[in-house]
Formats: sequence, C-alpha cells, structure tokens
Amino acid sequence: MSRAGKAHEPMYDFDLVCVGSGPAGQRAAVQAAKLGRRVAIIEKRSSVGGVCAETGTLPSKTLREAVVALSRLAGKGDRLPWSRPEARPTCLQLFSGIDAVIAREVAVIESQLHRNDVVLITGEASFEDPHTLGVHTEGGWRRVTAEHILIAVGTHPADPPGIGADGQVILTSDDLVRLKQLPRTLAVVGAGVIGIEYASIFAALGVAVTLVERRDRPLEFLDREIVDELLHQMREHNVTCRFGEVVNAIAIADGPPRRAVVQLVSGKRIITDMVLFSAGRVAATAALKLSAAGLEADERGRLDPPGEAQEEGHGRAEHHHGRGQQVEAQPVPAERGEEPGPHLQADRVHEEDEPELAHELAGALLDVHPEVAEGEAHEEDTGDPEPHAAQAHGAQGEAEGGHHREDEDRPRRGRAVEEGRAHAGRSLCLIRESRRGPTAPE
Repeated sequence: MSRAGKAHEPMYDFDLVCVGSGPAGQRAAVQAAKLGRRVAIIEKRSSVGGVCAETGTLPSKTLREAVVALSRLAGKGDRLPWSRPEARPTCLQLFSGIDAVIAREVAVIESQLHRNDVVLITGEASFEDPHTLGVHTEGGWRRVTAEHILIAVGTHPADPPGIGADGQVILTSDDLVRLKQLPRTLAVVGAGVIGIEYASIFAALGVAVTLVERRDRPLEFLDREIVDELLHQMREHNVTCRFGEVVNAIAIADGPPRRAVVQLVSGKRIITDMVLFSAGRVAATAALKLSAAGLEADERGRLDPPGEAQEEGHGRAEHHHGRGQQVEAQPVPAERGEEPGPHLQADRVHEEDEPELAHELAGALLDVHPEVAEGEAHEEDTGDPEPHAAQAHGAQGEAEGGHHREDEDRPRRGRAVEEGRAHAGRSLCLIRESRRGPTAPE
C-alpha cells in the first residue's frame, strides 16, 4: 500500500465504543451511528439490553402489569370464583410472560443496532490504556481501540449485611425474577425506588410487607405530599413502615421452615419469610481496570458525572465518558423517560461545542402501585407561583363513595392528593413549580 493510502487509514478501530448495551449505551451508540461514526458495543451478556432487560426494568414492569391484571380480576370474584382474592396466584403465573417480553424487546434492540451498522462484540472488556480495551470472549481474546469510550456498564445490588443473599430467603432485586414461591410475609430493606416498587407490588398480592428505611422520609426527590399519599395508600394495603431504623445484620433461622431474622440497631427484630435487600446498588466497574485509563471510581464503583471530574481534579480524560446508573449519585427510575443524556453524550463525542438542552419539564415516574408521576415546571413558564395539581386517571373505576378522611397525624394535602384519596388506586400526579432549577436528584 502506498504512503498516501496509509495516511488515510483511521488511527482507531472505532470512533466510539460503548461498554454496555443497556439504555444509555444503546441510545448513545445509535445516535453516534446516525451521525456517520464507526460505532461498536461491547456486551458481556449473551443478549443485549443490560440489567434493564435481564433483571431490572422489563421484568419488574411485566410483573407489575401481571399483578394489576390479577387485581382487577380479583374484584370480579362473584362472577369468576377462581379469581377470588384469597386464591393467590403462583409465581409461575406471575412470571410466565417475562421471558416472552424480554425476548421481544431484545429482538427490537438487536434490529435497531443492525439497521444502524453498530458492531456488537460479545465479551467482557477491560482497559489496557486510555484508548484500548481488551475483550475476553468465548473464542479467546481480542483488542479493540477507539477514539472515544463510553462507560455504561450499569449496576448490581449491594450485598446485605451479615449473611449474603441466597436467592431463597434473603433476596436482592436480581433474584426476584427467579422466585419459586410467594412468601406470606416479606421485609423490604431500603425504601428507594426499587424497594418502594416491590413493596407495593407484593402488598397488592396480599403479602404482609414491612418496609425498613434508615431515613425518616423516603423518596426525598419527590414532592412531599405525593410521597405522603403514596405511603398512606400502601399502609392501607398491609404495608408496615419502619422509618428511621438501621439494619444491623440479617440472618437465617433454622427451620423448618427457614425464616429470615432482621436485627435492627435499635434492638428490634423482624422475623419474616423472606427479606428483599434493596438498600442501594454498586456500579459494575470493578472488572474494567479503570486505573489503566487514568480513571478512578468511588467506594461504590461510581464515576463522576460528566464535567465534574476535571473540576475536582480527578483527571477524567476528555475521551472517556460515563452514562447510566454508574455515574448517578442516586439511582433514578428508568421511567424518567427517554432523557437526552445518552444522545447528548454521543453529540459531545463528535461535536466541538456541547449542545444546550432546554429542560422545560423535568419529571419522574415511579411504577409503584398505584403509579406516581411528578413534573416540575419553572415559575416563569407558568406565570403562576401557586402549584398546579392534576389527577392522572387510571383504568380503574370510580372508588365507591368518594369520601376520604383526614388523619390528625398527617400534614394537610393539596388538591391532587385529596382527589387521589377519593379515587383510591388511581395514579397520583402533581405538577408543581420549581424555584431551584432543573437539577437531577442528589
């Protein structure tokens, strides 16, 4: 080959390599490919979609829809005797549709990547230098180079204190999709997005749930009135909340049957059939060998959000980018919508100037039971300093009577929350002004 031909050879194998095929990696890869760049995704699992498809969003939302459908049938027990509330569904019935949903969504993702000429590499990646990744595959090992590397490896559940999760009595959120039998009682440790979601789902199935949280108030990034109303409805569905309690250790008592014992720092003990430990997740960055790329993660494996590393002197190279839960200070629900983050990240890789985003409405949606949604609008956009409340009506019928009572120990609620009481089981939605700007939950 002539010297002129060699001069036109690209310096790297790809313009962008995304490590991880979850929502962040997938969308960034497709957006970069649409800009005409050479893009590859490295995924260690046998199928694409990441944690979102395997044990996270897709399984949990499919389970929730199954519970909602069964709850509606249970209300027609006089016409359908087999669907009376006391006849609880089996795990086989609840999880029967999950594999089909996952397979369908994985096929959609694979088709999208193929249409946009994104190269899919199956294997586990680790850094050799700032622009080089070594990939261990089933067939051996290969080296991949890229001008820009996007780290979007996702997270895995944090380990419970004391004995580790065994997938039968002590569970993490990843274990729930393999559950063989519904418990009669369940303790959920951690009232974050995942803990609240599963606590409400199991309570709807008739399981007596105890929710343990070290903070005095859960879901601090949501409106206080909405959280108060959600907790009130959960209490009415046999959920016991123990806020301000710290778990010291979790053990398994010898049976039969084997049961979990949750020891609290306060000296209290909770004995339950199963424990779901959902107090945080750890970024799956340990195997990446970040030091070879000049990167550093914190004690939970998280990287700094884009733009903060240089300010704090952590030395993040401008050709390394992080998206997804491993760069968030706090896990946020995937149902926040198709945020422009991954798209912005792909644009930053290939454009000199960072594009500006107009966060006119930054919202959050939690697929709990009932659903909770919140949007934040700027005061100058609405022209009204007072909160605007709206009721998001679900598919369920009008609640009988429509009356509600005001508990003395609960704060006075706004119009949306009061209407939510009158229509129990419907979605709660509150759109309120934000005087603090469009910031993400800290």
